Amino acid sequence: MADAAGRPRHGGFAFVNGMHWGEALTWTAATVGCYVVGLGARRWSRRHPLANPVLIAIALLAALLRLTGTAYADYFRATWVLTFLLGPATAALGIALARNLAHVRRNLGGIALGLGAGSVTSMVTGVALVRLLGGSRTVALSMLPKAVTTPIAIAISAEIGGQPALTAALAIVGGILTAIALRFTLGRLRVTHGHALGLAAGTAGSGIAAAYVAALGDGPAAFAAIGIGLNGLVTALLAPIFAAWLR
Repeated sequence: MADAAGRPRHGGFAFVNGMHWGEALTWTAATVGCYVVGLGARRWSRRHPLANPVLIAIALLAALLRLTGTAYADYFRATWVLTFLLGPATAALGIALARNLAHVRRNLGGIALGLGAGSVTSMVTGVALVRLLGGSRTVALSMLPKAVTTPIAIAISAEIGGQPALTAALAIVGGILTAIALRFTLGRLRVTHGHALGLAAGTAGSGIAAAYVAALGDGPAAFAAIGIGLNGLVTALLAPIFAAWLR
């Protein structure tokens, strides 16, 4: 059957994005449920760095996909609503930024220095690691924007000749690792100020790490938003220069 617009229907439910509504709702609910389990695990562990909700949700969903024999491409189409919400969720960090503009103005010099150092270091060390391990130029280019929030990283990777899918995976893994290691690493360096934590999270780990520090208050969330936005801009400007140098 088909509706008036020619879209197929089955059992009274329209297809959306190539998927049946029932399947889309099932996998969307499963994704949210796995993340809720991750949040519960983090609370139970008293916010232990390894109890990262995103990491736990990914592991549980991978097991579900394996058990049900569902292809990742089908899962990705089914959860299009969650993919769409990534944009508004990242933009919502701007609320905390607006509330803390006075703090931002007072720390512009430190922000610029930390952001520039973080962006350049991320790109240089990523490319150096790939070259050290004998990776190809394509892999090196895919590694360049790994610290940028995933939607921007994908666009940069496609522009400079990388593999967008590989870049997306690297950005997600990098965000998880940053969220796990951030407080421990900075704690060992005796860096405990919330603004520093937020800027480091946004610059090195994009949205995943920023979501972790956002729970610490508006100040860390505001500086994480700065890190996400400006790191995306700096990387978009510098990545083509690095890519040309790698030819």
